Amino acid sequence: MIFLNDSVAHGSNYINGGEIITLYRDEELFLKKQIELSLSVCYEDDHLAIIHKPAGILVSGNKAKTIVNALSFNLKKSQQPDALLQPQPAHRLDFATNGLLVIGKSKSALQALNLLFKKKQIVKTYHAVTQGAMIKTQHLDIAVDGKKSATNYKVLKTVASSKYVYLNLVQLQPLTGRRHQLRKHMAEIGSPILGDALYGIEGAILKGKGLFLQASSLSFRHPFTSEEISIMLPLPKKFQKLFPV
Repeated sequence: MIFLNDSVAHGSNYINGGEIITLYRDEELFLKKQIELSLSVCYEDDHLAIIHKPAGILVSGNKAKTIVNALSFNLKKSQQPDALLQPQPAHRLDFATNGLLVIGKSKSALQALNLLFKKKQIVKTYHAVTQGAMIKTQHLDIAVDGKKSATNYKVLKTVASSKYVYLNLVQLQPLTGRRHQLRKHMAEIGSPILGDALYGIEGAILKGKGLFLQASSLSFRHPFTSEEISIMLPLPKKFQKLFPV
C-alpha cells in the first residue's frame, strides 16, 4: 500500500529527503477490517470523540480485533470536508491498560489533537494500585529508553497486605509520553503496579486479574469550539474491592 520512488516500500527503508512516497488506499480492504466490537463512547461531536478502551485490546496493529477497526462501528461519520475514512486515535494506551482514548474524526482534528499533546495542553490522569511502601507525593525524573521522562504521583490510600506488605491507590500524572512510562517509573522506585507481569517483582506478581492501571481522566480545550472538555471514569471494580469507599 506504500510505494517509495515507484517501488514497494519496506520497513527497512531509510528516508533521506527528496523521495516520493505514495500511499494507495484500498477501500475494500478497509471495509473488511471493520469489526462490530461495542465500545463505550464518553464524548462525541463532528470533530472528535473520547472512548473508553477496555483492557486486553490493542489500540492498533495487524490483528483484526483492535480499537481502530472498531471505531467506525461505534462512532458517527464526520461531516467535515476532510473527514477521515476511518477515525484515528491521537495517542496510545498499552494493551493491558484500560481508560480514556482521544479519537480524531477528520484530518484537521487529528492534527489539532496531536498539536495539543505536543504542547502538553491535554492533561491526563491515571490511577494505579502499586505494591510496597511509598513516599506520599513525589516528582519522578527518570529516563525511559534513554529519553527524558517525568511523572508526578500522589498516594491516595494505603492498606496493609499479607502478601505485598502494602498496597497503594496512586494517582499518576505523566508529564511526558514514553512507552510504558508509568509502569517503568513505578518499578524503578520499587513499587511496581499490581498485575504487571513485565515489570513486576519476581514471585510477587498477581496473576489472572490483569494490570491495575487505568487512564482515568482527560482535560483539554476543544481545538475548534473552545469548549472545556473534562471526562473522568470511576475506578474499576477490582480497585474498589481493595479500597472500598
